[in-house]
Amino acid sequence: MERKVLNEITPLGIHDFMYVADRHKQLMDYPIHYHNVMELNFVENAAGCRRVVGDSSEIIEDLDLVLITSADLEHVWEQHDCRSSDIHEITVQFKFDLEDENTPFRTNPFKSICKMMERAKHGLAFPRSAIMTVYHRLTHLSAIGENFMMALELLNILHELSKFDDAHELSSSSYAKVNLESESRRVLKVKNYIDQHYKDEIRLEQLADLIGMTPTAFSRFFKHRTGKNLSEYIGDIRLGYAARRLVDTTDTVAEICYTCGFNTLSNFNRQFRKRKGCTPTEFRENYCKTKIII
Repeated sequence: MERKVLNEITPLGIHDFMYVADRHKQLMDYPIHYHNVMELNFVENAAGCRRVVGDSSEIIEDLDLVLITSADLEHVWEQHDCRSSDIHEITVQFKFDLEDENTPFRTNPFKSICKMMERAKHGLAFPRSAIMTVYHRLTHLSAIGENFMMALELLNILHELSKFDDAHELSSSSYAKVNLESESRRVLKVKNYIDQHYKDEIRLEQLADLIGMTPTAFSRFFKHRTGKNLSEYIGDIRLGYAARRLVDTTDTVAEICYTCGFNTLSNFNRQFRKRKGCTPTEFRENYCKTKIII
């Protein structure tokens, strides 16, 4: 079945900063979409719902809070196995310029928020402890009558959330088309090399030599800086590119397997199911799309 991805035209005008929609509903029926503003989305009492952000798919619990700052990262909360008849959803859409070096948001008081915003280009899911920290503020945001105080409260919420380093990124970099400029010089050099050569065999010794380290020291360095060992990271990059090709091309699964650096089709299928929770064919059937404007 063809899956339509909507380019959502948000209510924000040229002089608007933010928009809040606080609603109770029985179904998660809004289609998969993307938009050119940032979004903080809170969902309560929807355990069993499936959250899809880029090539990430997760079943949520009773509380869910996700920040998305990429303009073309598609996302949706689907009904799936949710049995609730009273779902509470708060969607905050807002403008926050990360590209302009002269914006006040690039100054020191906003440093932790900017760092979080960069990570949220993948989609960023917050732990329950973070959600409970901002719960009262978030659920009362729409009741604030004065525009300035409403904007200030959003900044307070973002600042509190930026303190939680255990928020986890959702979509892979290669699927979400996220640039890596914010990384340190050595990490960036390694990641750029992997990004350019993911189709080829990449050896530990090659990358260690690239930044003048021994293989053992490099392995420790890379795991410390990325939170993943080298094989996991390369596998995620290859799977991200494979997922993007499954969505955007008509190439066969076998063609995508070999052009994305996997040696065997069986290994590709096994790794894909392990990381994505479905086979490449199932993923393509679920994500097949045509972009339309609403």
